[in-house]
Amino acid sequence: MDDESARTTDGSAASARTDTDGFAYSPLLPTDGEGPRMRRLDIGGVETTTTEVAGTSRTFLTVAPETLTDLAEVAFKEISHYLRTDHLASLRAIIDDPEASDNDVFVALDLLQNAAVSAGEILPMCQDTGTAIVSAKRGPNVLTDGDDARHLSRGIGRAYEELNLRYSQLAPTSLFEETNTGTNLPAQIEVALSPADDYELLFMAKGGGSANKSFLYQETKAVLNESAMLDFLAEKISTLGTAACPPYHLAVVIGGPSAEFTLKTAKLASAHYLDDLPETGDAELGHGFRDREFEKTVFELTQNLGFGAQFGGKYFCHDVRVVRLPRHNGSLPIAIAVSCSADRQIIARINSGGVFIEELEHDPARFLPAMGRVEEIESGNVTAIDLDRPMPDLQAQLSELSVGDRVSLTGTVIVARDIVHAELRDRLDAGGELPDYFKDHPIYYAGPAKTPEGMSSGSFGPTTSSRMDTYVRQFQEAGGPMIMLGKGNRSAQVKSSCAEFGGFYLGSIGGPAARLAQDCITSVEVLDMEELGMEAVWKIHVEDFPAFIITDDKGNDFFDSTGPPTLGLGRTRTVRDGTRLD
Repeated sequence: MDDESARTTDGSAASARTDTDGFAYSPLLPTDGEGPRMRRLDIGGVETTTTEVAGTSRTFLTVAPETLTDLAEVAFKEISHYLRTDHLASLRAIIDDPEASDNDVFVALDLLQNAAVSAGEILPMCQDTGTAIVSAKRGPNVLTDGDDARHLSRGIGRAYEELNLRYSQLAPTSLFEETNTGTNLPAQIEVALSPADDYELLFMAKGGGSANKSFLYQETKAVLNESAMLDFLAEKISTLGTAACPPYHLAVVIGGPSAEFTLKTAKLASAHYLDDLPETGDAELGHGFRDREFEKTVFELTQNLGFGAQFGGKYFCHDVRVVRLPRHNGSLPIAIAVSCSADRQIIARINSGGVFIEELEHDPARFLPAMGRVEEIESGNVTAIDLDRPMPDLQAQLSELSVGDRVSLTGTVIVARDIVHAELRDRLDAGGELPDYFKDHPIYYAGPAKTPEGMSSGSFGPTTSSRMDTYVRQFQEAGGPMIMLGKGNRSAQVKSSCAEFGGFYLGSIGGPAARLAQDCITSVEVLDMEELGMEAVWKIHVEDFPAFIITDDKGNDFFDSTGPPTLGLGRTRTVRDGTRLD
């Protein structure tokens, strides 16, 4: 590895500077750090050439199309299977913290075990292998054929085709109709200019769970004091809930020249891409900066919310980034964004030394505690549930337990989520009935990644349960499902329906999709609506599948004491809805 050659060749290029005529300028987001450690890739197609331009000798870096394609393929393989070292170290710190709740520790262990499984490069760490995003900066002396997005897309498509990833991108065929592209393309690719002499690329795979937790608020100067800002953030951060698989890397951006720039900055900050921002502002230049002291204050706030790492405790977040930006005096945009437990991003750089990529942790198992400690964490107080008994018997057993209790599930589970629920709602509205499988078995909100050859299942973690909230009352009134399994907290209407009809909502740990596929899911088959592909109805058999009771048949909810309700998502509409918006 030649880490030195991976660094920007002109480290001051992005800095504030004053021209000879006295004009002072700074980029809005000046970052001058050396960046992460990198390793050289065995990818060619990078050459330098010197020529005379307008009487001045200039050296150009030429980058071949296949170089971008090969780099994109490697990048998305890396972030589908590996995490950054500091992310894993943070999970281990939760396990070693004597003040961490038992549930915080249990979740942290499960996520570390998942990372170890994913590092085998067969099962991706999360079943939602994300929208592919590339944010790049190309210097003035870097020459390509100009069709960079096409070449990067080719590599992204190759990665999703050849690896055991999931296709999640829907192409609109009319205003209300859409179909899966079957490639996970198109990707979001943006290439900007940079005064540096290299080509820097940030690759991200953004799952729906964390993407849906990006929020923009248009506020006023009334919140620009510490007390008011903390009250504001306490309320808004609480609405994030647990559906996006905490512990989170949380970013808060205050100000911005436009709403869209504020949101984009929040996404970059949550990826730790802006860690090298200045730590103070500048009255003349107006560039953005990080407030590290306020980051500590907000982090402490998150520890006191009660959510913890999904099931109560203090580790709602790994860390917090707070970025202050300049603003128009009549606007104060504030953005919040998170990177979830599938913290998937990687930086690459192309310069005269070759093609380099950030070093992710390829040995996550070294962060696991000793086996004795693992057994201690996993034993705990857990109740085994045989899911193949009649539904009334299952309801009776769960009714004897309390919210927050941990259970271990074994037996048959039906998998269905948004589109299936929308189709079944239409069936009920037309005077039909729910299928028996929807009444006789627990329903798991999930959608699998591709199944590797020789395995029972691909990565198969839970989906954000709140997306199904608007269906619960109508369905339970029609006989099912009485046991629901998914991730995240839910709305008051679910609690009310469960109390009225005797239902239960069980929370699965969000994040460890690879471990669930390897250790807990023993068979998978399509049961109904096969034409929906990944969104079909699946019948799976699970063994020792971990979950917690979140909502019970008495109307109790585990998250009642953790703050305000989360922001719910609207139900899925089908073409038969026409103009109905309810």
